[in-house]
Amino acid sequence: MNFIDKNIEQYAAMHSDAESDLLKSLNRHTYARVLQPRMLSGHLQGRILAMLSRMIQPKAILEIGTYTGYSALCLAEGLQTDGVLHSIDINPELHETALQFVQQSPYHNQIHLHVGDALHIIPAFEIQFDLVFIDADKENYCTYLDLAINCVHSGGYIIADNVLWSGNVVKPENEQDRNTAPVIAFNKKVLADVRLRKVLLPVRDGLMICQKI
Repeated sequence: MNFIDKNIEQYAAMHSDAESDLLKSLNRHTYARVLQPRMLSGHLQGRILAMLSRMIQPKAILEIGTYTGYSALCLAEGLQTDGVLHSIDINPELHETALQFVQQSPYHNQIHLHVGDALHIIPAFEIQFDLVFIDADKENYCTYLDLAINCVHSGGYIIADNVLWSGNVVKPENEQDRNTAPVIAFNKKVLADVRLRKVLLPVRDGLMICQKI
């Protein structure tokens, strides 16, 4: 994710709200003890997710890809007082870390962590969501989009992370890794879907923000 000027990114972070102490602790814990810490949303993107959630004021959020819980805690900041956030991750080894930090947050009664395959868990939900955040395995991004559109009510939002994939989406095909093709396919699918308003923000690794019409 080193394709955005580091000085600009640092300047943006310095002129944004600071992380809470809990988020700082989770950030440090993830980089010290978890593989692939670059998957963490981090300070600037976390503040963007929190701001978007506060603007939307969702009653129900679905997150596909919990990782260590950083983005869930950020998104929860915008929940209505009786709102709920369901977060799904297929990796059971990360569950204890996410649970540990969620339980320390003011949103511990509103965040529900699920371990398992999102493709099987999502269809079982019997609620409509106001906001869906997709940040999981790239090969299933197009399928997650279909599931998200089905479970988001009209006017609701879908946000997807990593849609620039470290800049690989604009590289020649022979310079792309195996996950670039599904990310490109996802971006094309979003662009072609007339049910969605969409904008791709070149923030961190790229955020696709969609509203269901």
